[in-house]
Amino acid sequence: MSELVHEVEVRVRYQETDGQRRVHHANYLTWFEIGRTEFLRSRGYTYRAFEEAGLFMVVSDATVKYRAPAEYDDLLTVRTRVERVGSAHIKHAYEVIRGTQILATGETTVVCVDEEGKIRRLPEWIK
Repeated sequence: MSELVHEVEVRVRYQETDGQRRVHHANYLTWFEIGRTEFLRSRGYTYRAFEEAGLFMVVSDATVKYRAPAEYDDLLTVRTRVERVGSAHIKHAYEVIRGTQILATGETTVVCVDEEGKIRRLPEWIK
């Protein structure tokens, strides 16, 4: 199952922090998106390929559990894992890690829709 896990590094930029130099909570969702897109890219595909096929992956559910703060200039690893693939959705799980410390965990579910927003089956190439 290691092929269903991907890691990407991100460095905390100053604009991602609050007045205490700690990462604002909303940025973890951005890092989850980076994790999803880079996971897909590592498999030889892109979200652009979805769009060119008239399909879009929209987030239908997202959760984040914060354990410890990330701070300005930290080098983080975003670990993305595919939890489940359904006929029209993919559920991912995430860990945001600094060194060996897990700072946050989370999950998202993305659903495949067409240009009108109607749910569509995932293309076979993504499964």
